[in-house]
Amino acid sequence: MRSALLIASLLLSSAAFAQDAASGDLAKAAASNWLALTDAGTYGASWDKAAPPFQKAIDKQGWEQALRNVRMPLGTVKARRLTKAEFTHSLPGAPDGDYFVLQFATQFENKAAAVETVTPMKGPDGTWRVSGYFIK
Repeated sequence: MRSALLIASLLLSSAAFAQDAASGDLAKAAASNWLALTDAGTYGASWDKAAPPFQKAIDKQGWEQALRNVRMPLGTVKARRLTKAEFTHSLPGAPDGDYFVLQFATQFENKAAAVETVTPMKGPDGTWRVSGYFIK
């Protein structure tokens, strides 16, 4: 009986892990596609592809201006390496939901060492969209 419960538990945890891994891959792809837009300087398009809470926090024109002020002086991206990736259901100042927090060690043309944090969130339709972006 115990072995049957253990096997069932292992199967359920394996299925949950596979689902988390698949969600993680989708979240990473959403972040990568979104970062490609910002790297290309198409800031308005990155706003268009962002999650609704992101769009409610800042309008498109404000986002474009903020990125012109922050990203343009940094220059082009020379290297970006994923250093942290974790699921969470709660973030400060954000509604509860499914989030995937990604941190990158990024080297820009004019800044040798930066940390970019990109946070995709899973929408009600199951699509991952970026809900937060920070550079330190």
